[in-house]
Amino acid sequence: MKIVLLDTGTFGDSDLTVFEKLGDIVTYRCTTSAQVKSRVVDATVIVTNKVVIDDETLSQCPMLKLICVAATGVNNIDLDACKRRGIEVKNVAGYSTDSVVEHTFSMLFYLRNRSRYYDDYVKNGEWQKSDVFTHIGDGFSEIRGKKWGIIGLGEIGKGVAKIAKAFGATICYYSTSGKHDDSEYERTTLSRLLEQSDIVSIHAPLNEQTEGLISHSELLILKDGAVLLNLGRGGIVDEDALSAIIDAKPIYVGLDVLESEPMSTPHPLMKIGHKDRLYITPHIAWTSIEARERLLAKVVSNIEDFKEHL
Repeated sequence: MKIVLLDTGTFGDSDLTVFEKLGDIVTYRCTTSAQVKSRVVDATVIVTNKVVIDDETLSQCPMLKLICVAATGVNNIDLDACKRRGIEVKNVAGYSTDSVVEHTFSMLFYLRNRSRYYDDYVKNGEWQKSDVFTHIGDGFSEIRGKKWGIIGLGEIGKGVAKIAKAFGATICYYSTSGKHDDSEYERTTLSRLLEQSDIVSIHAPLNEQTEGLISHSELLILKDGAVLLNLGRGGIVDEDALSAIIDAKPIYVGLDVLESEPMSTPHPLMKIGHKDRLYITPHIAWTSIEARERLLAKVVSNIEDFKEHL
């Protein structure tokens, strides 16, 4: 059995020797669209995180029996083509929930507590010049008593809600599908959530209901001083609109996901004046050491289960 891992660079320094017991392993740090066909032509199993496997590629893989997506979303796989060819597709769900929840709060505290400002104040030597023991510069406030709006109340959204509630926040949520209902928290409309919330976090998938969900008009109705966090998918927040509004309106925005990853060059968000209002991390919320260990363990388990049923 030949197992081809197409984008191991997405696993960082994780131990990939766990795959060696499964068969003949071939690994590639990254794979371009032009390289896919030649690399998987004789594979029995493909492991991919973001590499696209389309119908044309599948037509060139007579030995292929299983595609393991090292992620939850399977939008990079032509599922209909796999079904026609009897190729099984397995993903991994739930492995990164804790990691994403923690990163949500990491981004919030960085922005809301003005961490960049205070760190720079000390490291630039300004505190050493002070005649008092403290420095009350860029003010910040507590979470207790604030309203936290969650867009997408799935497992991650619920995890964020639970911790936010423990901090003393009042929780409301908007169901992007219109089908979700959770009696524990207030369900509301998108416009009301944005108007009333001090903190807004996005934990929704990208689909027809969420693409461009937060654009000019939505950003404009946010409270002054509000924090907006996107840990769902790039494309939910309109980046052109954000780049225009963030300099004109005092809002604070944390993005772990963008429409194009890595960031396109040039990018409008790199040109804003109020850089203290924006915090971008390179799609790392899911990447805690523990989350990556759980992810790879489940991929291995998926391959083992497949072998048992051959």
